[in-house]
Amino acid sequence: MPDYMPHTEAEIESMLAFLDLGSIDELFDAIPKALQVVGGLAMADGMSEPDVTAEMERLAAANRGAASRLVCFAGAGAYDHEVPPVVRALAGRGEFVTAYTPYQPEVAQGILQAIFEFQTLISRLYGLPISNASLYDGAASVTEAINLAVTASKRQRVLLSTGVHPTWRSVVKTFATGTGHDIVEVGLVDGRTDLASVAGLDDVGTVVVSQTTYLGTLDDLSAARALCDEIGAVMVVVADPVLASVLKSPGAMGADVAVGEGQALGTALSFGGPYLGLFACSADQVRRLPGRLVGETVDEEGRRAYVSTLRAREQDIRREKATSNVCSNQTLMAVTTAIQLGWLGTHGLAEVAARSISSTRYLADAVTGIDGVELLLPGVPVARDVAITTPLSGQLLLERLADEGFLGGVALSALTQEGDGSIDPALRSRAVVMSATERRTAVEVERFAEAMAKVIR
Repeated sequence: MPDYMPHTEAEIESMLAFLDLGSIDELFDAIPKALQVVGGLAMADGMSEPDVTAEMERLAAANRGAASRLVCFAGAGAYDHEVPPVVRALAGRGEFVTAYTPYQPEVAQGILQAIFEFQTLISRLYGLPISNASLYDGAASVTEAINLAVTASKRQRVLLSTGVHPTWRSVVKTFATGTGHDIVEVGLVDGRTDLASVAGLDDVGTVVVSQTTYLGTLDDLSAARALCDEIGAVMVVVADPVLASVLKSPGAMGADVAVGEGQALGTALSFGGPYLGLFACSADQVRRLPGRLVGETVDEEGRRAYVSTLRAREQDIRREKATSNVCSNQTLMAVTTAIQLGWLGTHGLAEVAARSISSTRYLADAVTGIDGVELLLPGVPVARDVAITTPLSGQLLLERLADEGFLGGVALSALTQEGDGSIDPALRSRAVVMSATERRTAVEVERFAEAMAKVIR
């Protein structure tokens, strides 16, 4: 524990006196007793620091979800990509790690420039002229995009494709209970949003689709754009930033707003966070942009300088005009993303995408060669993820694969709700979505298929 610096007894007593408490136990009275550790840890008194560290590592190793201990084939929104040492080294510098909100531009030029470069890179990836200084995660980004679109269209009804990640949709619906947005979920047919099923629906101001669905299929953005043109709605596209290097950009496909999860660009899986929300939009929506926008200018001496150009949030403008209550951004993750994209370059990112697509297809071929394993959507092209069904329940399959040393995917029964229109309810309990990134080798895929065949028997 090299960074552990214990408080002295005098410091603890001073703190308790300041808080008007009689003991450390009183400090934690707000925590329910059922969640408190009673009697301390089951460890011998007087253990040396190395022994304590070894015991903590042994206990931590019981958590089999760590990608460092299991070969990762999980996807569905978070991916095990390679993070080069140079990215970790640069992003881990003290100037970035300790930096927070850059309210004072005269002393925050380095961070402001790094955020500016991040915005530029995301704008280029998504094919839209404006990108903000990042949001908390993908779910926050799509929610904020809907807030922007409802404000722009002045219509509360939102068509939300069930191809959008299920947990993101859950966040959207939770937020809508406060804003009054009318969220209408539109199901999938053969992996594409069935927009024909909502033809003629009145008062629609926003259409949200995912360029690649959480099942890995490619949606029809042209159909979504045609619908938006017909009814005068704002088109929001959820787009994977890695695949954006090999697919037509959301902007090129007509998106007014493009959002996504930036974890795949340099951020470790980290048990779900902190992650990074990506957000880009057309120039006519810039005044409704959530969070903050960093811009480039010149100082009094004519030198290039960076400033916080726009903050359309309730702390900075009249509350009734605010489109967002986002108060901060994921600066460190945004800087990490900029470094990762700068290191890979255009061709490097495209190679990562191509290898990931190839690996996922190889994975699909390998596992569907096992008796009883089938594609959830046979004959439908996939890119990032692939969904399969097996004779076992998805949860049981993944538990058995973990015993074999693999993080085997995500069970759709845990991810989706019954009747949400994204998959056949009869197959839901036996379905798993999985992915293979550029990190996965052919040998690992073959070992994984062998392990799956073993646990299914």
